[in-house]
Amino acid sequence: MLEELRISQLGVIESSTLELGPGLTVITGETGAGKTMVVTALGLLLGGRADSGAVRSGAKQARVEGVVTARDLDGFRGAVEDAGGEVEDGQVVLARNVAAQGRSRAWVGGASVPVTTLADVAEPLVAVHGQSDQHRLLRAGAQRASLDRFGGEPLAATTSSYAALWAELVVTERTLAEVVGSARERAREADQLRFGLGEVESVDPQPGEDAELAAEETRLGFADTLRTAAETAREALSSEEGAPDALATTSTARQALDGVREHDPAAGELADRLTELGHLLVDVAGDVASYAASLDTDPARLAAVSERRASLTALTRKYGETIDEVLAWAEDGAKRLLDLEDTDGQIAELESRRDRIRAELGELAGTLSAQRQEAAHRLGVAVSDELTSLAMPHATVTIAVSQQDTPTPETPAGPQLLVDGRWVRAGVHGIDDVEFLLAANTGADARPLHKGASGGELSRVMLALEVSLAETGSVPTFVFDEVDAGVGGKAAIEVGRRLAALARTSQVLVVTHLPQVAAYADRHVVVHKSNDGTVTTSGLVSLTDDDRERELSRMLAGVEDSDSARAHARELLDAAAPERACLPERPTRG
Repeated sequence: MLEELRISQLGVIESSTLELGPGLTVITGETGAGKTMVVTALGLLLGGRADSGAVRSGAKQARVEGVVTARDLDGFRGAVEDAGGEVEDGQVVLARNVAAQGRSRAWVGGASVPVTTLADVAEPLVAVHGQSDQHRLLRAGAQRASLDRFGGEPLAATTSSYAALWAELVVTERTLAEVVGSARERAREADQLRFGLGEVESVDPQPGEDAELAAEETRLGFADTLRTAAETAREALSSEEGAPDALATTSTARQALDGVREHDPAAGELADRLTELGHLLVDVAGDVASYAASLDTDPARLAAVSERRASLTALTRKYGETIDEVLAWAEDGAKRLLDLEDTDGQIAELESRRDRIRAELGELAGTLSAQRQEAAHRLGVAVSDELTSLAMPHATVTIAVSQQDTPTPETPAGPQLLVDGRWVRAGVHGIDDVEFLLAANTGADARPLHKGASGGELSRVMLALEVSLAETGSVPTFVFDEVDAGVGGKAAIEVGRRLAALARTSQVLVVTHLPQVAAYADRHVVVHKSNDGTVTTSGLVSLTDDDRERELSRMLAGVEDSDSARAHARELLDAAAPERACLPERPTRG
Protein backbone atom coordinates (compact mmCIF):
# COMPACT_ATOMS: atom_id res chain seq x y z
CA MET A 1 0.00 0.00 0.00
CA LEU A 2 1.13 3.53 -0.79
CA GLU A 3 1.18 5.37 2.52
CA GLU A 4 2.53 8.79 1.63
CA LEU A 5 3.32 10.84 -1.45
CA ARG A 6 5.61 13.86 -1.17
CA ILE A 7 5.78 16.31 -4.08
CA SER A 8 8.02 19.34 -4.46
CA GLN A 9 8.54 21.79 -7.31
CA LEU A 10 6.32 19.88 -9.72
CA GLY A 11 4.07 22.00 -11.91
CA VAL A 12 2.01 24.34 -9.73
CA ILE A 13 2.80 22.32 -6.58
CA GLU A 14 5.60 23.92 -4.62
CA SER A 15 5.71 21.46 -1.74
CA SER A 16 2.94 19.16 -0.54
CA THR A 17 2.49 15.86 1.24
CA LEU A 18 -0.40 13.54 0.51
CA GLU A 19 -1.06 11.07 3.31
CA LEU A 20 -2.85 7.99 2.10
CA GLY A 21 -4.29 4.88 3.65
CA PRO A 22 -6.61 1.99 2.93
CA GLY A 23 -9.96 2.56 1.33
CA LEU A 24 -11.01 5.24 -1.13
CA THR A 25 -9.19 8.58 -1.31
CA VAL A 26 -10.54 11.29 -3.61
CA ILE A 27 -8.73 14.40 -4.79
CA THR A 28 -10.76 17.42 -5.86
CA GLY A 29 -10.11 21.08 -6.53
CA GLU A 30 -10.70 23.96 -8.88
CA THR A 31 -9.79 23.56 -12.52
CA GLY A 32 -6.09 24.30 -12.92
CA ALA A 33 -5.36 23.82 -9.24
CA GLY A 34 -3.01 20.94 -9.95
CA LYS A 35 -5.05 17.77 -9.39
CA THR A 36 -3.50 16.13 -12.41
CA MET A 37 -0.03 16.84 -11.00
CA VAL A 38 -0.72 14.19 -8.37
CA VAL A 39 -1.23 11.62 -11.13
CA THR A 40 1.84 13.00 -12.92
CA ALA A 41 3.84 12.54 -9.72
CA LEU A 42 2.67 8.95 -9.43
CA GLY A 43 3.63 8.37 -13.05
CA LEU A 44 7.17 9.59 -12.33
CA LEU A 45 7.32 7.36 -9.26
CA LEU A 46 6.37 4.40 -11.42
CA GLY A 47 9.25 5.08 -13.82
CA GLY A 48 7.26 7.03 -16.39
CA ARG A 49 8.85 9.35 -18.90
CA ALA A 50 10.16 12.58 -17.37
CA ASP A 51 9.25 15.94 -18.85
CA SER A 52 11.53 18.77 -17.77
CA GLY A 53 8.68 21.15 -18.63
CA ALA A 54 6.81 19.83 -15.58
CA VAL A 55 9.48 21.30 -13.25
CA ARG A 56 8.12 24.34 -11.45
CA SER A 57 9.19 27.64 -13.00
CA GLY A 58 12.38 28.92 -11.35
CA ALA A 59 13.17 25.61 -9.62
CA LYS A 60 16.29 23.57 -10.38
CA GLN A 61 14.51 20.24 -10.09
CA ALA A 62 11.26 18.51 -9.14
CA ARG A 63 11.22 15.66 -6.64
CA VAL A 64 8.65 12.98 -5.89
CA GLU A 65 8.89 10.53 -3.00
CA GLY A 66 6.57 7.69 -2.11
CA VAL A 67 6.48 5.59 1.03
CA VAL A 68 5.30 2.05 0.36
CA THR A 69 4.31 -0.52 2.97
CA ALA A 70 5.88 -3.78 1.89
CA ARG A 71 4.90 -6.11 4.72
CA ASP A 72 2.62 -8.30 2.60
CA LEU A 73 4.43 -7.86 -0.72
CA ASP A 74 7.15 -10.51 -0.75
CA GLY A 75 7.80 -10.12 -4.46
CA PHE A 76 8.18 -6.36 -4.06
CA ARG A 77 10.58 -6.79 -1.12
CA GLY A 78 12.69 -9.15 -3.19
CA ALA A 79 12.77 -6.72 -6.13
CA VAL A 80 13.87 -3.89 -3.82
CA GLU A 81 16.69 -5.97 -2.34
CA ASP A 82 17.78 -7.17 -5.79
CA ALA A 83 18.05 -3.49 -6.81
CA GLY A 84 20.36 -2.84 -3.85
CA GLY A 85 17.75 -1.07 -1.73
CA GLU A 86 16.69 -1.67 1.87
CA VAL A 87 13.34 -2.34 3.51
CA GLU A 88 13.23 -0.52 6.85
CA ASP A 89 10.46 -1.26 9.35
CA GLY A 90 8.43 -2.84 6.59
CA GLN A 91 8.57 0.32 4.45
CA VAL A 92 10.36 1.31 1.27
CA VAL A 93 10.98 4.83 -0.02
CA LEU A 94 10.82 5.29 -3.79
CA ALA A 95 12.08 8.60 -5.17
CA ARG A 96 12.51 10.38 -8.48
CA ASN A 97 14.26 13.64 -9.35
CA VAL A 98 13.70 15.52 -12.61
CA ALA A 99 16.10 18.37 -13.34
CA ALA A 100 15.00 21.46 -15.22
CA GLN A 101 17.72 20.63 -17.76
CA GLY A 102 16.05 17.29 -18.40
CA ARG A 103 18.21 14.86 -16.42
CA SER A 104 16.33 12.29 -14.34
CA ARG A 105 17.48 10.19 -11.38
CA ALA A 106 15.76 7.46 -9.38
CA TRP A 107 16.15 5.73 -6.00
CA VAL A 108 14.74 2.51 -4.57
CA GLY A 109 15.09 1.96 -0.83
CA GLY A 110 17.92 4.49 -0.65
CA ALA A 111 19.87 2.96 -3.55
CA SER A 112 20.44 4.98 -6.72
CA VAL A 113 19.11 2.95 -9.66
CA PRO A 114 18.37 3.44 -13.38
CA VAL A 115 14.86 4.66 -14.12
CA THR A 116 14.11 1.35 -15.85
CA THR A 117 14.86 -0.47 -12.59
CA LEU A 118 12.50 1.86 -10.70
CA ALA A 119 9.82 1.05 -13.27
CA ASP A 120 10.39 -2.70 -12.89
CA VAL A 121 10.20 -2.49 -9.09
CA ALA A 122 7.18 -0.14 -8.87
CA GLU A 123 5.06 -1.36 -11.78
CA PRO A 124 3.37 -4.20 -9.84
CA LEU A 125 2.26 -1.76 -7.13
CA VAL A 126 -0.09 0.65 -8.89
CA ALA A 127 -2.46 0.56 -11.84
CA VAL A 128 -3.13 4.08 -13.17
CA HIS A 129 -6.26 4.63 -15.24
CA GLY A 130 -7.06 7.86 -17.01
CA GLN A 131 -9.26 8.88 -19.88
CA SER A 132 -6.49 7.68 -22.20
CA ASP A 133 -6.89 4.21 -20.70
CA GLN A 134 -10.42 4.11 -22.04
CA HIS A 135 -8.84 4.22 -25.48
CA ARG A 136 -6.32 1.58 -24.40
CA LEU A 137 -9.27 -0.66 -23.53
CA LEU A 138 -10.31 -0.44 -27.16
CA ARG A 139 -7.15 -2.24 -28.28
CA ALA A 140 -7.35 -5.97 -28.86
CA GLY A 141 -4.13 -6.61 -26.93
CA ALA A 142 -5.43 -4.86 -23.82
CA GLN A 143 -8.70 -6.78 -24.00
CA ARG A 144 -6.89 -10.10 -24.28
CA ALA A 145 -4.62 -9.18 -21.36
CA SER A 146 -7.65 -8.30 -19.21
CA LEU A 147 -9.27 -11.64 -20.01
CA ASP A 148 -6.07 -13.52 -19.18
CA ARG A 149 -5.82 -11.70 -15.84
CA PHE A 150 -9.36 -12.73 -15.01
CA GLY A 151 -8.62 -16.34 -15.93
CA GLY A 152 -6.39 -16.67 -12.89
CA GLU A 153 -3.54 -19.05 -12.20
CA PRO A 154 -4.62 -21.99 -14.45
CA LEU A 155 -4.88 -19.77 -17.51
CA ALA A 156 -1.66 -17.94 -16.57
CA ALA A 157 0.19 -21.26 -16.32
CA THR A 158 -1.02 -22.35 -19.75
CA THR A 159 -0.14 -18.95 -21.22
CA SER A 160 3.37 -19.15 -19.76
CA SER A 161 3.92 -22.69 -21.08
CA TYR A 162 2.66 -21.68 -24.51
CA ALA A 163 4.89 -18.58 -24.64
CA ALA A 164 7.97 -20.61 -23.67
CA LEU A 165 7.24 -23.24 -26.30
CA TRP A 166 6.52 -20.56 -28.90
CA ALA A 167 9.93 -18.99 -28.19
CA GLU A 168 11.53 -22.41 -28.72
CA LEU A 169 9.69 -22.75 -32.05
CA VAL A 170 10.91 -19.32 -33.18
CA VAL A 171 14.53 -20.23 -32.41
CA THR A 172 14.20 -23.62 -34.12
CA GLU A 173 12.66 -22.18 -37.28
CA ARG A 174 15.26 -19.41 -37.41
CA THR A 175 18.08 -21.96 -37.08
CA LEU A 176 16.50 -24.17 -39.74
CA ALA A 177 16.21 -21.24 -42.14
CA GLU A 178 19.85 -20.34 -41.53
CA VAL A 179 21.05 -23.90 -42.16
CA VAL A 180 18.99 -24.29 -45.33
CA GLY A 181 19.83 -20.81 -46.59
CA SER A 182 23.55 -21.21 -45.96
CA ALA A 183 23.93 -24.68 -47.50
CA ARG A 184 26.09 -23.31 -50.35
CA GLU A 185 28.31 -21.36 -47.96
CA ARG A 186 28.60 -24.40 -45.69
CA ALA A 187 29.64 -26.58 -48.65
CA ARG A 188 32.28 -24.01 -49.66
CA GLU A 189 33.58 -23.87 -46.09
CA ALA A 190 33.69 -27.67 -45.93
CA ASP A 191 35.80 -27.83 -49.14
CA GLN A 192 38.23 -25.28 -47.75
CA LEU A 193 38.54 -27.24 -44.52
CA ARG A 194 39.11 -30.52 -46.36
CA PHE A 195 41.92 -28.93 -48.39
CA GLY A 196 43.58 -27.45 -45.32
CA LEU A 197 43.27 -30.62 -43.28
CA GLY A 198 44.71 -32.56 -46.23
CA GLU A 199 47.74 -30.27 -46.29
CA VAL A 200 48.31 -30.73 -42.58
CA GLU A 201 47.84 -34.50 -42.83
CA SER A 202 50.31 -34.81 -45.72
CA VAL A 203 53.03 -33.00 -43.77
CA ASP A 204 52.13 -34.79 -40.51
CA PRO A 205 53.76 -32.26 -38.16
CA GLN A 206 54.61 -33.26 -34.59
CA PRO A 207 54.17 -31.07 -31.51
CA GLY A 208 57.17 -28.75 -31.07
CA GLU A 209 58.85 -30.07 -34.23
CA ASP A 210 59.40 -26.61 -35.74
CA ALA A 211 61.46 -25.43 -32.75
CA GLU A 212 63.51 -28.64 -32.67
CA LEU A 213 64.34 -28.48 -36.41
CA ALA A 214 65.26 -24.80 -36.20
CA ALA A 215 67.83 -25.62 -33.51
CA GLU A 216 69.18 -28.60 -35.51
CA GLU A 217 69.48 -26.56 -38.69
CA THR A 218 71.50 -23.90 -36.91
CA ARG A 219 73.78 -26.53 -35.41
CA LEU A 220 74.37 -28.25 -38.77
CA GLY A 221 74.97 -24.98 -40.56
CA PHE A 222 77.72 -23.93 -38.10
CA ALA A 223 79.25 -27.40 -37.49
CA ASP A 224 82.84 -26.37 -38.46
CA THR A 225 82.77 -23.27 -36.29
CA LEU A 226 81.38 -25.22 -33.36
CA ARG A 227 83.99 -27.99 -33.80
CA THR A 228 86.88 -25.45 -33.81
CA ALA A 229 85.58 -23.85 -30.66
CA ALA A 230 85.21 -27.26 -28.95
CA GLU A 231 88.79 -28.33 -29.90
CA THR A 232 90.19 -25.05 -28.60
CA ALA A 233 88.34 -25.53 -25.34
CA ARG A 234 89.55 -29.13 -25.03
CA GLU A 235 93.20 -28.05 -25.57
CA ALA A 236 92.87 -25.41 -22.91
CA LEU A 237 91.50 -27.94 -20.46
CA SER A 238 93.69 -30.91 -21.29
CA SER A 239 96.47 -30.58 -23.86
CA GLU A 240 97.69 -33.70 -25.67
CA GLU A 241 100.95 -32.00 -26.76
CA GLY A 242 102.26 -31.18 -23.29
CA ALA A 243 101.36 -27.49 -23.43
CA PRO A 244 100.21 -25.85 -20.20
CA ASP A 245 96.56 -26.61 -19.61
CA ALA A 246 93.94 -26.16 -16.91
CA LEU A 247 94.38 -29.67 -15.51
CA ALA A 248 98.17 -29.32 -15.12
CA THR A 249 97.93 -25.84 -13.62
CA THR A 250 95.30 -26.97 -11.14
CA SER A 251 97.39 -30.01 -10.18
CA THR A 252 100.45 -27.79 -9.55
CA ALA A 253 98.43 -25.45 -7.33
CA ARG A 254 96.95 -28.40 -5.37
CA GLN A 255 100.45 -29.91 -4.77
CA ALA A 256 101.84 -26.60 -3.54
CA LEU A 257 99.08 -26.15 -0.95
CA ASP A 258 99.00 -29.81 -0.01
CA GLY A 259 102.75 -29.58 0.88
CA VAL A 260 102.10 -26.99 3.60
CA ARG A 261 98.88 -28.57 4.94
CA GLU A 262 100.59 -29.48 8.23
CA HIS A 263 101.48 -25.86 8.93
CA ASP A 264 97.99 -24.42 8.41
CA PRO A 265 94.61 -26.26 8.19
CA ALA A 266 93.29 -23.52 5.90
CA ALA A 267 95.89 -24.42 3.29
CA GLY A 268 94.73 -28.02 3.52
CA GLU A 269 91.11 -27.00 2.94
CA LEU A 270 92.12 -25.06 -0.17
CA ALA A 271 94.08 -28.06 -1.42
CA ASP A 272 90.98 -30.24 -0.97
CA ARG A 273 88.88 -27.81 -2.97
CA LEU A 274 91.48 -27.84 -5.77
CA THR A 275 91.28 -31.65 -5.73
CA GLU A 276 87.53 -31.40 -6.33
CA LEU A 277 88.14 -28.85 -9.06
CA GLY A 278 90.57 -31.25 -10.75
CA HIS A 279 87.94 -33.98 -10.83
CA LEU A 280 85.40 -31.53 -12.31
CA LEU A 281 87.89 -30.37 -14.97
CA VAL A 282 88.51 -33.96 -15.97
CA ASP A 283 84.73 -34.51 -16.44
CA VAL A 284 84.29 -31.26 -18.40
CA ALA A 285 87.30 -32.03 -20.61
CA GLY A 286 85.78 -35.44 -21.43
CA ASP A 287 82.39 -33.88 -22.27
CA VAL A 288 84.00 -31.23 -24.49
CA ALA A 289 85.96 -33.93 -26.33
CA SER A 290 82.77 -35.97 -26.86
CA TYR A 291 80.90 -32.84 -28.09
CA ALA A 292 83.70 -32.07 -30.57
CA ALA A 293 83.68 -35.64 -31.84
CA SER A 294 79.88 -35.48 -32.41
CA LEU A 295 80.06 -32.38 -34.61
CA ASP A 296 80.27 -33.92 -38.06
CA THR A 297 79.42 -31.99 -41.19
CA ASP A 298 76.40 -33.72 -42.85
CA PRO A 299 75.20 -31.80 -45.94
CA ALA A 300 72.52 -34.40 -46.67
CA ARG A 301 71.01 -34.06 -43.19
CA LEU A 302 71.18 -30.26 -43.41
CA ALA A 303 69.30 -30.35 -46.71
CA ALA A 304 66.66 -32.70 -45.27
CA VAL A 305 66.15 -30.47 -42.23
CA SER A 306 65.86 -27.36 -44.39
CA GLU A 307 63.31 -29.06 -46.66
CA ARG A 308 61.25 -30.22 -43.67
CA ARG A 309 61.31 -26.76 -42.17
CA ALA A 310 60.06 -25.32 -45.47
CA SER A 311 57.09 -27.70 -45.37
CA LEU A 312 56.30 -26.70 -41.79
CA THR A 313 56.65 -23.00 -42.64
CA ALA A 314 54.09 -23.41 -45.42
CA LEU A 315 51.63 -24.63 -42.78
CA THR A 316 52.37 -21.88 -40.24
CA ARG A 317 51.83 -19.21 -42.92
CA LYS A 318 48.23 -20.40 -43.32
CA TYR A 319 47.04 -22.04 -40.13
CA GLY A 320 48.96 -20.72 -37.13
CA GLU A 321 52.03 -18.98 -35.81
CA THR A 322 53.56 -22.26 -34.58
CA ILE A 323 53.14 -25.94 -35.35
CA ASP A 324 51.29 -26.36 -32.04
CA GLU A 325 48.78 -23.74 -33.22
CA VAL A 326 48.50 -25.51 -36.59
CA LEU A 327 47.69 -28.77 -34.83
CA ALA A 328 45.06 -27.00 -32.68
CA TRP A 329 43.51 -25.51 -35.84
CA ALA A 330 43.42 -28.96 -37.43
CA GLU A 331 41.65 -30.42 -34.40
CA ASP A 332 39.00 -27.67 -34.41
CA GLY A 333 38.69 -27.87 -38.18
CA ALA A 334 38.02 -31.59 -38.06
CA LYS A 335 35.17 -31.03 -35.60
CA ARG A 336 33.74 -28.22 -37.71
CA LEU A 337 33.98 -30.37 -40.84
CA LEU A 338 31.95 -33.12 -39.17
CA ASP A 339 29.30 -30.53 -38.35
CA LEU A 340 29.30 -29.12 -41.90
CA GLU A 341 29.16 -32.54 -43.51
CA ASP A 342 26.08 -33.36 -41.43
CA THR A 343 24.00 -30.52 -42.93
CA ASP A 344 21.35 -32.90 -44.19
CA GLY A 345 21.19 -34.56 -40.81
CA GLN A 346 20.87 -31.17 -39.12
CA ILE A 347 18.07 -30.15 -41.43
CA ALA A 348 16.22 -33.39 -40.78
CA GLU A 349 16.70 -33.03 -37.01
CA LEU A 350 15.53 -29.39 -37.02
CA GLU A 351 12.50 -30.20 -39.15
CA SER A 352 11.60 -33.03 -36.78
CA ARG A 353 11.99 -30.74 -33.79
CA ARG A 354 9.92 -28.03 -35.48
CA ASP A 355 7.10 -30.46 -36.25
CA ARG A 356 7.15 -31.80 -32.70
CA ILE A 357 6.98 -28.30 -31.20
CA ARG A 358 4.19 -27.30 -33.56
CA ALA A 359 2.19 -30.37 -32.54
CA GLU A 360 2.69 -29.58 -28.84
CA LEU A 361 1.80 -25.94 -29.46
CA GLY A 362 -1.36 -27.00 -31.26
CA GLU A 363 -2.47 -28.96 -28.21
CA LEU A 364 -1.54 -26.13 -25.84
CA ALA A 365 -3.27 -23.57 -28.04
CA GLY A 366 -6.46 -25.63 -27.96
CA THR A 367 -6.29 -25.86 -24.16
CA LEU A 368 -5.57 -22.13 -23.87
CA SER A 369 -8.47 -21.27 -26.17
CA ALA A 370 -10.86 -23.44 -24.16
CA GLN A 371 -9.73 -21.78 -20.92
CA ARG A 372 -10.24 -18.35 -22.46
CA GLN A 373 -13.71 -19.30 -23.67
CA GLU A 374 -14.70 -20.32 -20.17
CA ALA A 375 -13.11 -17.23 -18.59
CA ALA A 376 -14.74 -15.00 -21.24
CA HIS A 377 -18.19 -16.23 -20.26
CA ARG A 378 -17.57 -15.62 -16.56
CA LEU A 379 -16.00 -12.19 -17.13
CA GLY A 380 -18.82 -11.11 -19.43
CA VAL A 381 -21.39 -12.01 -16.78
CA ALA A 382 -19.37 -10.26 -14.04
CA VAL A 383 -18.92 -7.02 -16.03
CA SER A 384 -22.57 -7.02 -17.08
CA ASP A 385 -23.63 -7.37 -13.45
CA GLU A 386 -21.35 -4.47 -12.50
CA LEU A 387 -22.82 -2.32 -15.28
CA THR A 388 -26.28 -2.96 -13.82
CA SER A 389 -24.97 -1.38 -10.62
CA LEU A 390 -23.54 1.52 -12.65
CA ALA A 391 -26.94 2.67 -13.96
CA MET A 392 -26.70 0.59 -17.13
CA PRO A 393 -29.28 -2.07 -16.16
CA HIS A 394 -29.96 -3.22 -19.70
CA ALA A 395 -26.34 -3.32 -20.88
CA THR A 396 -24.67 -6.62 -21.64
CA VAL A 397 -20.99 -7.22 -22.24
CA THR A 398 -19.94 -10.33 -24.11
CA ILE A 399 -16.39 -11.33 -24.87
CA ALA A 400 -15.82 -13.01 -28.21
CA VAL A 401 -12.93 -15.44 -28.48
CA SER A 402 -12.33 -16.41 -32.10
CA GLN A 403 -9.65 -17.74 -34.44
CA GLN A 404 -8.67 -17.10 -38.03
CA ASP A 405 -8.62 -20.25 -40.17
CA THR A 406 -5.98 -20.73 -42.88
CA PRO A 407 -6.40 -23.20 -45.76
CA THR A 408 -2.94 -24.77 -45.47
CA PRO A 409 0.15 -24.36 -43.32
CA GLU A 410 1.92 -22.78 -46.31
CA THR A 411 -0.56 -19.88 -46.49
CA PRO A 412 1.50 -16.65 -46.38
CA ALA A 413 -0.47 -15.19 -43.47
CA GLY A 414 1.98 -15.68 -40.65
CA PRO A 415 2.63 -18.80 -38.56
CA GLN A 416 -0.08 -21.45 -38.41
CA LEU A 417 -0.86 -24.33 -36.08
CA LEU A 418 -3.01 -27.41 -36.50
CA VAL A 419 -5.65 -27.28 -33.76
CA ASP A 420 -8.44 -29.83 -33.58
CA GLY A 421 -7.99 -30.77 -37.22
CA ARG A 422 -7.91 -27.25 -38.69
CA TRP A 423 -5.11 -24.85 -39.49
CA VAL A 424 -5.38 -21.53 -37.65
CA ARG A 425 -3.24 -18.41 -37.47
CA ALA A 426 -1.06 -18.34 -34.35
CA GLY A 427 1.15 -15.92 -32.48
CA VAL A 428 3.09 -15.55 -29.27
CA HIS A 429 -0.18 -15.15 -27.29
CA GLY A 430 -1.95 -18.13 -28.86
CA ILE A 431 -4.50 -18.51 -31.62
CA ASP A 432 -7.28 -16.35 -30.16
CA ASP A 433 -8.61 -12.96 -31.17
CA VAL A 434 -10.32 -11.44 -28.12
CA GLU A 435 -12.91 -8.69 -28.54
CA PHE A 436 -15.18 -7.00 -25.99
CA LEU A 437 -18.71 -6.41 -27.31
CA LEU A 438 -21.30 -4.11 -25.73
CA ALA A 439 -25.04 -4.17 -26.17
CA ALA A 440 -26.04 -0.97 -24.35
CA ASN A 441 -29.78 -1.64 -24.42
CA THR A 442 -32.18 -4.56 -24.55
CA GLY A 443 -32.54 -5.82 -28.09
CA ALA A 444 -29.52 -3.90 -29.34
CA ASP A 445 -26.87 -5.72 -31.29
CA ALA A 446 -23.61 -6.38 -29.47
CA ARG A 447 -20.99 -4.19 -31.08
CA PRO A 448 -17.25 -3.69 -30.49
CA LEU A 449 -16.49 -1.06 -27.86
CA HIS A 450 -14.81 1.26 -30.35
CA LYS A 451 -17.96 1.29 -32.48
CA GLY A 452 -20.85 1.26 -30.04
CA ALA A 453 -19.80 2.90 -26.75
CA SER A 454 -19.93 6.56 -25.78
CA GLY A 455 -17.31 8.19 -23.56
CA GLY A 456 -19.47 7.80 -20.46
CA GLU A 457 -20.24 4.20 -21.28
CA LEU A 458 -16.55 3.47 -21.80
CA SER A 459 -15.78 4.96 -18.38
CA ARG A 460 -18.29 2.66 -16.72
CA VAL A 461 -17.21 -0.41 -18.70
CA MET A 462 -13.60 0.18 -17.62
CA LEU A 463 -14.62 0.66 -13.99
CA ALA A 464 -16.82 -2.44 -14.12
CA LEU A 465 -13.90 -4.38 -15.58
CA GLU A 466 -11.50 -3.24 -12.85
CA VAL A 467 -14.00 -4.13 -10.13
CA SER A 468 -14.41 -7.57 -11.71
CA LEU A 469 -10.64 -7.99 -11.94
CA ALA A 470 -10.01 -6.76 -8.38
CA GLU A 471 -10.39 -10.29 -6.99
CA THR A 472 -7.41 -11.42 -9.08
CA GLY A 473 -5.21 -9.32 -6.80
CA SER A 474 -3.22 -8.02 -9.74
CA VAL A 475 -2.17 -4.76 -8.03
CA PRO A 476 -2.72 -3.42 -4.52
CA THR A 477 -3.41 0.20 -5.54
CA PHE A 478 -5.66 1.68 -8.24
CA VAL A 479 -5.50 5.29 -9.42
CA PHE A 480 -8.35 6.75 -11.50
CA ASP A 481 -7.82 10.13 -13.14
CA GLU A 482 -11.23 11.58 -14.01
CA VAL A 483 -12.45 8.33 -15.47
CA ASP A 484 -15.94 9.52 -14.58
CA ALA A 485 -15.83 12.11 -17.38
CA GLY A 486 -19.07 12.06 -19.33
CA VAL A 487 -20.96 10.55 -16.38
CA GLY A 488 -23.52 12.37 -14.30
CA GLY A 489 -26.69 12.04 -12.28
CA LYS A 490 -27.61 8.61 -11.00
CA ALA A 491 -24.80 7.02 -12.96
CA ALA A 492 -22.29 9.19 -11.08
CA ILE A 493 -23.66 7.96 -7.75
CA GLU A 494 -23.30 4.38 -8.89
CA VAL A 495 -19.72 5.06 -10.02
CA GLY A 496 -18.94 6.32 -6.53
CA ARG A 497 -20.59 3.28 -4.98
CA ARG A 498 -18.59 0.86 -7.12
CA LEU A 499 -15.33 2.69 -6.40
CA ALA A 500 -16.14 2.33 -2.72
CA ALA A 501 -16.77 -1.40 -3.30
CA LEU A 502 -13.39 -1.73 -5.06
CA ALA A 503 -11.77 0.08 -2.13
CA ARG A 504 -12.82 -2.69 0.24
CA THR A 505 -10.19 -4.99 -1.28
CA SER A 506 -7.71 -2.50 -2.74
CA GLN A 507 -6.35 0.96 -2.10
CA VAL A 508 -8.09 3.36 -4.48
CA LEU A 509 -7.09 6.93 -5.35
CA VAL A 510 -9.49 8.97 -7.52
CA VAL A 511 -9.11 12.41 -9.09
CA THR A 512 -12.67 13.55 -9.75
CA HIS A 513 -14.86 16.56 -10.45
CA LEU A 514 -18.09 14.82 -9.45
CA PRO A 515 -19.48 15.44 -5.94
CA GLN A 516 -21.48 12.21 -6.21
CA VAL A 517 -18.20 10.29 -6.44
CA ALA A 518 -16.36 12.35 -3.83
CA ALA A 519 -19.12 11.68 -1.28
CA TYR A 520 -18.10 8.00 -1.12
CA ALA A 521 -14.52 8.72 -0.15
CA ASP A 522 -13.02 7.47 3.09
CA ARG A 523 -10.51 10.29 2.79
CA HIS A 524 -11.06 13.55 0.91
CA VAL A 525 -8.10 15.68 -0.20
CA VAL A 526 -8.56 19.04 -1.87
CA VAL A 527 -5.97 20.86 -3.96
CA HIS A 528 -5.96 24.53 -2.96
CA LYS A 529 -4.54 27.15 -5.28
CA SER A 530 -3.13 30.44 -4.07
CA ASN A 531 -1.77 33.39 -6.00
CA ASP A 532 0.40 36.13 -4.51
CA GLY A 533 0.28 38.13 -7.72
CA THR A 534 3.40 36.62 -9.23
CA VAL A 535 3.53 32.92 -8.47
CA THR A 536 0.75 30.36 -8.26
CA THR A 537 1.16 27.54 -5.75
CA SER A 538 -0.95 24.55 -4.85
CA GLY A 539 -1.17 22.54 -1.68
CA LEU A 540 -2.87 19.31 -0.66
CA VAL A 541 -5.16 19.44 2.39
CA SER A 542 -7.05 16.55 3.99
CA LEU A 543 -10.60 17.66 4.85
CA THR A 544 -12.64 17.21 8.01
CA ASP A 545 -16.36 16.42 7.80
CA ASP A 546 -17.32 20.12 7.88
CA ASP A 547 -14.73 20.93 5.24
CA ARG A 548 -16.08 18.11 3.07
CA GLU A 549 -19.57 19.64 3.10
CA ARG A 550 -18.12 22.95 2.02
CA GLU A 551 -16.07 21.36 -0.78
CA LEU A 552 -19.01 19.30 -2.04
CA SER A 553 -21.11 22.47 -2.01
CA ARG A 554 -18.55 24.16 -4.21
CA MET A 555 -18.53 21.20 -6.56
CA LEU A 556 -22.35 21.15 -6.70
CA ALA A 557 -23.14 24.83 -7.01
CA GLY A 558 -19.84 26.61 -7.56
CA VAL A 559 -20.15 28.34 -4.15
CA GLU A 560 -19.26 27.10 -0.68
CA ASP A 561 -21.82 28.91 1.49
CA SER A 562 -25.05 28.14 -0.32
CA ASP A 563 -27.50 26.66 2.19
CA SER A 564 -29.22 24.56 -0.43
CA ALA A 565 -25.89 23.31 -1.76
CA ARG A 566 -24.72 22.50 1.79
CA ALA A 567 -27.94 20.59 2.41
CA HIS A 568 -27.48 18.67 -0.82
CA ALA A 569 -23.87 17.95 0.08
CA ARG A 570 -24.88 16.69 3.51
CA GLU A 571 -27.49 14.48 1.89
CA LEU A 572 -24.87 12.99 -0.44
CA LEU A 573 -22.53 12.30 2.47
CA ASP A 574 -25.27 10.69 4.56
CA ALA A 575 -26.38 8.50 1.66
CA ALA A 576 -22.81 7.38 1.01
CA ALA A 577 -21.88 6.78 4.65
CA PRO A 578 -22.96 3.11 4.78
CA GLU A 579 -20.77 2.35 1.77
CA ARG A 580 -17.64 3.85 3.24
CA ALA A 581 -15.14 1.88 5.28
CA CYS A 582 -14.75 2.80 8.94
CA LEU A 583 -11.37 4.50 8.86
CA PRO A 584 -9.88 6.94 11.41
CA GLU A 585 -9.62 10.57 10.52
CA ARG A 586 -6.21 11.71 9.33
CA PRO A 587 -4.70 14.98 10.60
CA THR A 588 -4.77 17.90 8.23
CA ARG A 589 -1.49 18.61 6.47
CA GLY A 590 -0.49 20.97 3.71
